[in-house]
Amino acid sequence: MSNNLETLRHSTAHLLAAAVKELYPKTVLGIGPVIENGFYYDFSFKSDFSTKDFSKIEAKMQEIASKNLAFENLTKNIKDAISLTTKLNEPLKTQLINELKTKGEREVTFYQTGDFIDLCTGPHIGNTSDIKVFKLLSSAAAYWKGDEKNISLTRIYGTAWDTKAQLDEYLVKLEKAKENDHRKLGKELGLFVFSDTVGQGLPLFTANGAVIFRELERFIVDEELSRGYKHVITPPLAKVDLYRLSGHYPYYKETMYPPMKVDQDELILRPMTCPHHFMLFKSEPHSYRELPLRLAEISPQFRYEKSGELSGLMRVRMFTLTDAHIFCTNDQVKDEIVKALDLIDFMNKVLGLKKGVDYRFRLSLGDRSETEKYFKDDKAWDGAEQVLREVLESGNFPYFEEKNEAAFYGPKIDIQIKNVSGKEETAYTIQYDFVSPKRFDLKYSDDSGKEVLPIVIHRSSIGALERTIAFLIEHYAGKLPFWLSPVQFEIIPIAERHSSYANEILNNLLKKGFRSEVNNKNTPMGSKIRDAQLQKIPYMLILGDKEQAQKSVAVRTIEGEDLGMLSLTKLLELVSTQIPLHS
Repeated sequence: MSNNLETLRHSTAHLLAAAVKELYPKTVLGIGPVIENGFYYDFSFKSDFSTKDFSKIEAKMQEIASKNLAFENLTKNIKDAISLTTKLNEPLKTQLINELKTKGEREVTFYQTGDFIDLCTGPHIGNTSDIKVFKLLSSAAAYWKGDEKNISLTRIYGTAWDTKAQLDEYLVKLEKAKENDHRKLGKELGLFVFSDTVGQGLPLFTANGAVIFRELERFIVDEELSRGYKHVITPPLAKVDLYRLSGHYPYYKETMYPPMKVDQDELILRPMTCPHHFMLFKSEPHSYRELPLRLAEISPQFRYEKSGELSGLMRVRMFTLTDAHIFCTNDQVKDEIVKALDLIDFMNKVLGLKKGVDYRFRLSLGDRSETEKYFKDDKAWDGAEQVLREVLESGNFPYFEEKNEAAFYGPKIDIQIKNVSGKEETAYTIQYDFVSPKRFDLKYSDDSGKEVLPIVIHRSSIGALERTIAFLIEHYAGKLPFWLSPVQFEIIPIAERHSSYANEILNNLLKKGFRSEVNNKNTPMGSKIRDAQLQKIPYMLILGDKEQAQKSVAVRTIEGEDLGMLSLTKLLELVSTQIPLHS
C-alpha cells in the first residue's frame, strides 16, 4: 500500500467517525486504524444501529467531505487533552491519554475537521474534498483493545481508493472472495462442521473432508520419508516445566491453555512440538556422523485464539502441523535450509500454487531493542539473519524483509500465501534456532570427540493441514484437483436395469483405490449430473444399454466436457496423469 493511499484511508476513517457522531451524538468513539485494503472504526453506540444505516452514514460522509474542511493538527499537554476528551464525553480516548501519561508522554495530538475533533497522531490529507471514492463494507462485534474482559463495540469496516475504477475492481474481488469463502463452500460441499456443544474453533471433519486431510497427510509423510526425514509420534500434552525450560511458557503463556493438575504434575496441551523433539534427540548420544538428523511429525497442537479471531479453518484452537526439526552442524545449516525450501517449493507445485504469484518468501527479522520479546545475543542474531538472507539471495526465492516478525529464539523465513481476496497469510515457516540447544543442553560429538551444540532448524512443509485445506478450497473455488477430490467418480446408471453394471464398475474402481459412488436416486439423469457438478466431482460415468453391452463408460467432466465412451482401462490411464508423483 502506498503512503498516499494509507493516508487517504486514515483520513476516511476520521470522516466516518465524524459522520457517525453527527448522526448518533451519544456514540462513544474507540479507535480507527488503517488495515489492508481499507480501514475500520470502533464505536460504542448508545442508540440502535445496523448495516441498513450504511447508506445514511455514507451520505453524511459525502456531505462533510464536500465542505472542503481542512485536517488541522492540535497539540495539547496531557492535562488539557484529558479536559478536552472529558468535555467531549469520550471516556475511551481519556483512557488512552492516561495510558500515554503513565508512559511519560507530556503532549498528545488531535486532529480537527470542522467541529469534529479526534485523538490521533496523523498523518492526514490536507482537505476533506480529496476524499471522493469510498464505501462502507460490513460491521462486526469487537472488544475494546481486543480484550474480552472489556466492553463490546461495533466495528465498521470500509475502504477508500483514488479512483472509482479501483473501487469497482476491489468490490468485484470481494464478491469473488465471498463466493469462494472456504466456510461457505465447506458447508455446501459437506466437508466440515462446527458445533457449539463441542466448542468454538474445533472443526469436525466429515468423511468427505477427512479425505482431503488424509490425502495431504499421506503425500507429505511419504515425500518426507523419501527425503531422509524420520517420522515420530509424541504426545499432544506435556508438563508445564517442559515449556518453562524451552522458554515458550513466558512468551506464549497467554495463548496456551490452562495447566491441568494430574497427580503431582501440572500438564498442559502443547502449543508446539519442538520441546518433545528436543527430548527425543536428548534421549541418546549422537555423533556428527548422524547429522543432519531430521525428525518430523504430523502434530496436533493447541493454541488459545480469542473468539473474535476465530475464522473457519484459517484460525482454529486445535490444528495439525506438518512439523519437523532438523539437528545439524554449522556447516550444514545453509544446505538444510535450501533443502527445506526445495521441499516447500515442490509441495506448493503439487498443490498447484505458483511461486511469485500465489506465494513469496518473507525474511522475518528480530528487533534487538525488544529485549523482552527476543533472546539477547546480537552476534548470533547477526549470523543467523545473514545465513537466511544469503540462502534466499542465492536461489529463486522472491522475498522481502520484515522487522519484528522473528521467533523469540531466532529469525525465520515465512512463506506468505495470497488468499482469494489477495491478502497475504503466513502459511509455513523455516526458523533458525540458536537458543534451544543451549536451553536443553543438546549436544553431539564432533570428529575429535568434543561435545558441541547443534543448530536446530524448525520447519513446516505445508503448514497446518486445516489452514492449507482452507487455502485450497478457496484457491480452487471448491473444485479440488482430482487426487484430493473426496469423490473422484460419480457413477450414474440411466435406468434401474443398469444398476448391476454400475455396481460392477464401482467395485472395480474401489479395488483400484479410486473414491467412487453410485447415484441410484429416482431422479432424471440431467438432475444427477447437476448434483455431481454442484458437489464438484471431477468425472461422471454415465451407464446405459450401449455402455453395458460394450463394457465401457460414457465420461463427462465437471466442466461439462463430453469425453465419449471409454473403457475402464483407458479412463484410468487418462486420470493417472492427474495424480502427483513423488520427487
